[in-house]
Amino acid sequence: MRKHLALLAALFLAILALPACGAPATLPDEPYEPVEYRLYPAPEGAYVGDTMPFVTEDGVLELYYLYDTDHNGQGYHPIYMYSTTDLCSYEDHGLMLNFGLMSDPDPAIGTGSVMQDRDGLYHLFYTGHNDTGNNGKGRECVMHATSTDRVNWTKIPEDTFFSPDGYSKDDFRDPEVFWSDADQCYWMLIAARDNVQGGVVAKYTSTDLKTWDFQGNLFAPHDQFMLECPDLFEMGGTYYLTYSWDCVTYYAMADSPDGPFTTPRNNVLDGTGFVFYAAKTAELNGVRYLCGWLGRAGLTSDSGIYQWAGNLLNHQLIRHDDGTLGVCAPETFSSVFTQEKPFQAVKKEGSVKIKDTTITLSAEDDAFALADMGTRPATMILECDVTLDADGRAGFAFGGSEADETYTALCLDAERGLVHYEGYQISQLALFDPQCYTRFDFAEGETYHVTLVCENEIVITYIDGVKALSCRINHSTGGAHIGVFSDGCNAEFSNFSIRLPQ
Repeated sequence: MRKHLALLAALFLAILALPACGAPATLPDEPYEPVEYRLYPAPEGAYVGDTMPFVTEDGVLELYYLYDTDHNGQGYHPIYMYSTTDLCSYEDHGLMLNFGLMSDPDPAIGTGSVMQDRDGLYHLFYTGHNDTGNNGKGRECVMHATSTDRVNWTKIPEDTFFSPDGYSKDDFRDPEVFWSDADQCYWMLIAARDNVQGGVVAKYTSTDLKTWDFQGNLFAPHDQFMLECPDLFEMGGTYYLTYSWDCVTYYAMADSPDGPFTTPRNNVLDGTGFVFYAAKTAELNGVRYLCGWLGRAGLTSDSGIYQWAGNLLNHQLIRHDDGTLGVCAPETFSSVFTQEKPFQAVKKEGSVKIKDTTITLSAEDDAFALADMGTRPATMILECDVTLDADGRAGFAFGGSEADETYTALCLDAERGLVHYEGYQISQLALFDPQCYTRFDFAEGETYHVTLVCENEIVITYIDGVKALSCRINHSTGGAHIGVFSDGCNAEFSNFSIRLPQ
């Protein structure tokens, strides 16, 4: 009898725990602890600015970068460096090259490049910036330093040079230097401003890395003020030129390193508004990476507004059959995220069907459907396949904890052809124009493979090895739940996999 009473009591308690008829189920909050930034590092109390990647002979990716703070003085942006062998963890090497005095051309340092010459000596070419104008020569110039060990760098002031005639004296920066086997000389690409053609990538050549001969414009699209941080590389027989402006990183392509370069219809691989900027590339262990930074948040968090410099951010580049480029998460991440998290989900709003690892949602116009999958881990990789109506909106929702029941939406916006996040709640998505987005063409009936890489508030979304949207979602941290939603459309999320570090 006592055994039967215990079973009845347990059954009664289980019934009490069930949601009332028609009420949504809930998943309990789980403990949440922020993690150290391993995938996307930043210096303590400071930020990563423009990167200058260099790969050593022994397979180390060194990422020199402009060190930025919220309290820059008259002198600013010294060059610091991280190194990594796998893009999963980084060593901080600190200061590499300091800015100069106000009487020098470089009280502020701008982007450049690191390379090794054919005799083994290391060279750092960089931008000197002085707002006083260097006695009429111009605010910006190309400067040179050398090293035998990539630790101790010696500046060579006599190698400094300024823009040629017919070009802006104040916009002449970001030298990228490399050896050309075809021409048997060194090339230097510079972001310059042609007084007639506007922003261009200018080309110089040299045989000794000291004296440079101007060769004219390599690329002049006639539509942007500047083409910052140019980088030229080859993949699969195609030559690609990356450059940045308008808070965005772009690329162009050609059949020859001399061009002519053309821009694909959609030549932006990540988002707008300083979510991924000033990217240059490096090849490590046969894989090419696009190395840039994710801007720090603006005046308010989750607004879709970002400021210059933030955390280091590297994408793996993919070359598609038609020659266009795409990006995905570095394959090396799989060595870190090896623990599978059991899938769970409950209905929260609207028409939701959950079977195995598939969630099907259906919502009429002016309504949404939502399923909750529990507390978002501080760091994780989530993968799933997504299908949605060609004129609908669906995506990932963050919130729903006891501390904050609201959900904000990372939106796959087929209606606008965008992926975006600005901290809007699901019901607000149709009311406001996106602020932070990447373009993506969604098609009716197509299934897309989506990957989210999360580390604290940083959430990077990859779609089909084509596009990324990098952003900061503070509303996803502190114990917030993660879910999926559809807004005024039908959508299916299937084949969920959530992996955590071991």
